Amino acid sequence: MKTFRVFFLALLLLASPFLQAATSQSDSDGESSEAVEEASDLGVVGEEDSQDFGEVNFGPAPGVDTVCVFPKNSARIVPAGEETELLAGVKNDGESSLNIIAIKASVHYTFDHRMLIQNLTGQVFHNATVPPSTQASYPYIFAVSKFLQPGNFDLVGTIFYEIDQTAYQSVFFNGTIEVVEASGLISMETVFLVTLGIALLVLLGLWIHGQIQQKLSKKPKRVASKVEVGTKTIDTSMDEWLQGTAFTRSSSKSKKKN
Repeated sequence: MKTFRVFFLALLLLASPFLQAATSQSDSDGESSEAVEEASDLGVVGEEDSQDFGEVNFGPAPGVDTVCVFPKNSARIVPAGEETELLAGVKNDGESSLNIIAIKASVHYTFDHRMLIQNLTGQVFHNATVPPSTQASYPYIFAVSKFLQPGNFDLVGTIFYEIDQTAYQSVFFNGTIEVVEASGLISMETVFLVTLGIALLVLLGLWIHGQIQQKLSKKPKRVASKVEVGTKTIDTSMDEWLQGTAFTRSSSKSKKKN
């Protein structure tokens, strides 16, 4: 029992760094958002400005169609914590030019789309105009949290634009993505599980060793049986060695005389 308590305390000490790392998730998400902003050369402004577009819902403009493509990533696999690029295509079949304002996206659970997991960083564009009867595509770079568990999630991408000083928005992508662990990196969860497994194996080995030692200590020792002959106590093992010698013959003769 004492050994179990010691290993339990050691396990808690090993797990404490991972618990502290989980509490810093929000800070890491902010750093990844800043990295996305720096990587784009499309006139991205501050994150606060892009958040304003998500507070008001506009309708789509007539004659405007949107499409989404993941370049060289048809399976839509998104490594957690790493940048992923998609292309938002816009086709303008209207009579007026439209100005692209911003692109935003968010991650949701597949089983309940109302449950928001993460609001991704928005990109704001300057001088991005699509004339009538023209189509254009705009890249959007995003990164999901590196603490997001691997699995399938829904990604919703929205593009905001303006026609004749009237704001509109269209959903260019609403589908499933597969989040995987970043390649070449060992996740904290994997390290924690490996450490836990090693600790449990060591604890099991100590328990088995203690059980074996306990059984060996309770095993009775074998004592050589002794046969009493007359007034002497002769070890039976000695009789086996003396059989057929002069000592046994003289002993048998003395027994017959008696």
